Amino acid sequence: MSRIAIPALDEAPAASAPLLEAVNRQLGVVPNLFRLVSISPAALTGLTTLSGALSQTLDVRTRERIALAVAQVNGCDYCLSAHTSLGLSAAKISPEEIALNRQGRSGDPRADAAVRFAAKVAEARGRVGDADLQAVRAAGYSDAQIVEIVGLVTENIFTNLINNVAQTDIDFPVVSAAELGKAA
Repeated sequence: MSRIAIPALDEAPAASAPLLEAVNRQLGVVPNLFRLVSISPAALTGLTTLSGALSQTLDVRTRERIALAVAQVNGCDYCLSAHTSLGLSAAKISPEEIALNRQGRSGDPRADAAVRFAAKVAEARGRVGDADLQAVRAAGYSDAQIVEIVGLVTENIFTNLINNVAQTDIDFPVVSAAELGKAA
């Protein structure tokens, strides 16, 4: 059971209602994460604004790969569960690729550079080396895309942390960070 109460849709603050409706239109459901964050309309606005802006960057497969790598780094079962489900359905990522992404890698050479970089950013709290930047640039990522990768890491760290703090009830098929290699 979540350590912070997750409101029903009709119990969320009025200021959060339009944002939750937008999430529902986009996903066809309002996951527990968004209902949880809705208790703070300011936090929900921040999350959905950042998420909306970053959804215009890179491609969906790379974004999901990054989310999986960061969730594994942070041990967030909720986000691993959500992004495994989204990775399989929306991004059409194979279970084998999802297992690699959770290890901070990818079978696609270009995506591998982005995922490795994202995992390193999360693990090192942004204190990456020159070689890390050189590797992601060598794979064809521009400096603007490097900023976007860091933005995606940041977005995912926020959701990882709130879910880890709240121990949010998982409303996706459950994937556990502790069972790397078995769950994907």
